[in-house]
Amino acid sequence: MKPRASAALGLVFLAAATFVVHEGNRGWIRTSNSLQPVSSRVNATPLSSGTTLASAAITVGGGKINIEFAPGHLQLPSAVVIEWVTAAARAVTAYYGRFPVNEANVLIVPVEHRGGILSGTSWGTRPVSTTIYVGELVDNGQFKTDWIMTHEMVHYAFPSMPEEHHWIEEGIATYVEPLARFETGEIGVAKVWGDLIEGLQFGLPAPGDQGLDHTHTWGRTYWGGAMFCLLADVTIRRQTKDRYGLRDALRAIVNAGGNMEVSWPLGRALEIGDHAVGVPVLTDIYEEMKATPLKPDLPQLWRKLGIETDRQLITFDDTEPWASTRRAITADQSDR
Repeated sequence: MKPRASAALGLVFLAAATFVVHEGNRGWIRTSNSLQPVSSRVNATPLSSGTTLASAAITVGGGKINIEFAPGHLQLPSAVVIEWVTAAARAVTAYYGRFPVNEANVLIVPVEHRGGILSGTSWGTRPVSTTIYVGELVDNGQFKTDWIMTHEMVHYAFPSMPEEHHWIEEGIATYVEPLARFETGEIGVAKVWGDLIEGLQFGLPAPGDQGLDHTHTWGRTYWGGAMFCLLADVTIRRQTKDRYGLRDALRAIVNAGGNMEVSWPLGRALEIGDHAVGVPVLTDIYEEMKATPLKPDLPQLWRKLGIETDRQLITFDDTEPWASTRRAITADQSDR
């Protein structure tokens, strides 16, 4: 199976608010408010020896997760790492109503002289597997604010796609991850929308764009895919008067057996999702975006949703026409 390289954007962390994004031979440093080119890649080399870390098997949302450690050392005990993996599994379970696979293998690879959670990759094997590189100097705060583990586990919840549709795999993981972490209280609602506002600008088509199926840049793959998800979520909720949303469509796909262990045509997954919500939104938006550089008016969308973006802090205006839709997207529906 081909890997789903992520760290939600193929990232290698440099510090708490700075990371390197890889696309081909190019990289970028992304800070809290900018994305700038850098000239070289960061290569993480795992340790070949060190303190043994205790493996564990946990069960969350009906799924078993086997946690193993490659040779190496971490300054924190393995129990902290296991709780971090558990928290990610709980977040994914909260969004999907269950853990999306029956079993998963997670390998933690310590990396010498580094801190933070560095990168992650997942494979659609049976059981699914994820490898996460963690700096040996990682601290508790970095585990508590990490999103990479959750992003990787969201990948479990959608069928493996051919390369032309890789954008929907990464787009769903990019869009769902903060919503899932919001549901378990890891982040607040302003963080969810603030990150979307900052990130989605990188998903807009550039000159020469040929649509999501044919333009495989970093921005279009991750944030263009996330844009598809947001537009689908808003449209489903508008057409069903907030009775259903993208969450319901994605849950239906998982419940029909559409997880990372299987390979499906994209159309099959979209049709199952559309049937679950009663409107053909996923299929319709895909037809609009697959081979055409659709460029939504994001500032107008934020205004309609009642999101004030012209201040340093994100604020909300519940008098705007689509404010109820914004609230519904971040409503706690984990027991639905």
